[in-house]
Formats: sequence, C-alpha cells, structure tokens
Amino acid sequence: MNLRRARNAKIVATVGPASSDRETLRRLFLAGVDVFRLNFSHGNAEDHRARFAILRDLERETGRPIGILADLQGPKLRIGGFTDGPVNLTDGQSFRLDLDPAPGNEQRAGMPHPEIFAVLTEGSELLLDDGRLRLVVERCGLTFADTRVAVGGRLSANKGVNVPDVVLPLTALTGKDRRDLDIALELGADWVALSFVQRPEDVSEARAIIGNRAAIMSKLEKPAAVARLEDIVAVSDAVMVARGDLGVELPAERVPAIQKRIIRACRQQGKPVVVATQMLESMIESPVPTRAEASDVATAIYDGADAVMLSAESASGKYPLQAVSMMSRIIEQVEADPTYRQVINASYTPASPGQAGIADAVCGAVRCAVSLLHAAAIICYTRSGQTSLHAARERPECPVLSLTPIESTARRLAVVWGIHSVRIDGVANVSEMTEVACEVARREGFAQSGQIIVVIAGVPFGSATTTNLMRIATA
Repeated sequence: MNLRRARNAKIVATVGPASSDRETLRRLFLAGVDVFRLNFSHGNAEDHRARFAILRDLERETGRPIGILADLQGPKLRIGGFTDGPVNLTDGQSFRLDLDPAPGNEQRAGMPHPEIFAVLTEGSELLLDDGRLRLVVERCGLTFADTRVAVGGRLSANKGVNVPDVVLPLTALTGKDRRDLDIALELGADWVALSFVQRPEDVSEARAIIGNRAAIMSKLEKPAAVARLEDIVAVSDAVMVARGDLGVELPAERVPAIQKRIIRACRQQGKPVVVATQMLESMIESPVPTRAEASDVATAIYDGADAVMLSAESASGKYPLQAVSMMSRIIEQVEADPTYRQVINASYTPASPGQAGIADAVCGAVRCAVSLLHAAAIICYTRSGQTSLHAARERPECPVLSLTPIESTARRLAVVWGIHSVRIDGVANVSEMTEVACEVARREGFAQSGQIIVVIAGVPFGSATTTNLMRIATA
C-alpha cells in the first residue's frame, strides 16, 4: 500500500477514548496521522498495551512505519481539597498555603509540595488553575506561604499550581514516570516525551535510563527551559513547543515569539520540532475550526516546524477524523502557496560554523544541487537516521526518501519534515546503492524514469560512518 503523504510537515495525534478502537485508528492513519501520541497522564498500562498492539498491527497491514510517542506525565503540582467544596477568593484578600494535609477553606489550603516553599521569596507569584487565579507571596517559610490574592475567582480542589520564573528543585521523572517509562520501553515506543524539562540535566537523567531504546523529545513548557534553550536542544533528540503551561507561566503575547525562537534553534541544530496545544481546540466540539486556529497551524508550517500536534481534538473530541483531515489540508494548502518556498528559504538557518561537520557540508551541497538541477528526490541511506535528519534540516525543494535496514529508525523518522521512510536490506557498494535508490524512487512514486535524483550516504556501508558521499544519478 503506497501511502505517500502529499505534504512535508507531519501530524502527531493523541490517542484517547474517542480514538482507541482499531477502525478509528486506521482511519486516522489513512487521513494523515504520522505519529500517534499515547498520553501517560491518562489511562492505565492495559489501555496503552491495547492501543500499541493495534498500531503495530496497522503498520504491518499498511506496510508503512508508524511512529509511537509515549508522553510522560511529569511532576504535577496541585493544591489539596476543601472542607465544603469550591471556595471563592476575592481580589486583595489574604490566603495561606501550607503543608497541612487538612482540608482547606476560604482562608487557607494545603499544598503538599515542600520543594515549592523551598524556593519562594517575598514577591513570588503563584498561579492556580491554569493561571486563572494569581497570588503574590507576602511572607513565607519552609512550610507555608502567606499570600495576597491579585486575581481572584472560584477555586476547587486539586487544581494545578505554577510557579513562574523559578527553577524548582524537582526531577523531571517522578516515580509514576519511571514506572510508565518501563512500560513504554517494554512496548517499544519510538519516542519518549519528557515533561517539565527545566534544564539539560533533566534530559541527561532520562537518557541514562533510556539509552538508545527510544529517542527523547523534550517538552518546553517552563520559562526556565526557554532560558536554557540551546543547551536543552543540544542534548535532546527533538523538542515539543508545549504551549499549555508555557502560556500559563508567561504572558500570552510572549508565546508566539518564543515559539518562533524555539523553532529557529531546533532548525539550526538539526533537531525535529513539534508545535502543540490548542491548535484546533474548537474542533473538540465543532466539525470546523475557527479561522484563527487555521492560521495558527499555518504559521507553524510557514516557520518550518517538522510537525503539528492534536491533543484533545483527537483524544476525546467529537470529530477526531475531521480534525486530522483539516490539519492535513491546512498543511497542504500552505505548502502549495507560491510564497511558502520563499519564506522557508528566507528562514534558512545554516549550522553554526563551529558546529558544522562533514554531513552538514554534504547536505548543504545537496540542497544547492537539488535547486540547480530540479531533482525529483533526495535518496538517503541511513542506519541511525542521522543522514536523513541532516537532509531534512536543509528543507530542500524536493522530497526526501529515507532508506534504512533498521525498522526503529524508520519509525523515529516519521516525525521529521519531508521524510518518507522505506525499510530495505543493506547495500554492499556504491553501484548497488545507486541501482537500489533508482528502483525504490520509481516504485514509491518519487521519480519517473529519466529524472534526476541525488543520493547521499556514509561509506563504508554498514558502519557508523558520517554522511560523506553524494552521487547524482538518473532514475
């Protein structure tokens, strides 16, 4: 089954109650989903096992690699309960937060997180319930914080707490995350999304556990992470612009510029970047998005993001299939726009001179060759996926056909801009490389007989050699 997408940017969709049965997952994949996200904040191990089995069965049925992303919950900071249900906090009133587990009232509430009290100072802000309520600390200690309500409202039990502009002394992996990670790795997840990343050390901690069994996607949802952006991108395999908590802890007007900054940093370092949260939010209840949401998706594509993501739209919404189809059509329309290529070229970000290597030089030459020769396709031979990542980083004018003997590599590349992966047996020499590249390019519909293709690889074949060979051939 030839399932070549008519677009370069990819779609990540979250699996949930509205999209867990085999037929719905199959229809979502055929409609355009490239990577399925299993959200470990919800569901149990058996739910994830069942969904994983269905997706791998669909992969065998369609003959196309399907990426699976296991998204870990991360630390969840919440207040405690209340004696008589929700309370109303008014602007200017005093309100205490403390470690006392007793149910709260309109004067106080429990907050069972000593690590928060450890870093609070006079003047610190606390955001409750996704930023709907705002408290300012007037006096604090290791077990309490006396605050003044700056923005009041209705507050119910177990609402989330955000502490902006503070690096909290928390590991990105909780006990629950470690248990969930064991399950995800046992199942064979291709990507692990790491929540609550604040510093590169958080990624290194996860890497020590995961090793090479899965790739790590760091979710940037804290201002502290943005402050260490380049360092975090460097140690991650990919990055997600997680605009949910990011939009809570930062003023809304700052988020678009930060999104663009993250995308530029990822493109410069050649790391895939996914834009997520509220992309087609109204399609949870409506069969069509707002014009602003369509523009939001389009903006991410114009900026050169590798993928855009659906959350509740596909997990629990009423119209998961329509949401995927709409997102796919928006991407196709943007990429068909004559100005799209101009925008992508204008935003081209070459590797930093001190960081560029042989692979960057080869793929930079490939980009020029494709443009001058109007090549039909770039054919990448890769084992680890690095050759294809270097090629995609250039955002070339033609599609990238990635040939690999490693199934897990093909699955991981499902999130990467422009990559169409095909699993093949290894090749022994340059002559066989060219012959197989031409045959697969014709078979997969990337080139017709007589068209020019550009082939890149690392030689000697079968070794962990950097990309060091470019060959121009006729299909």
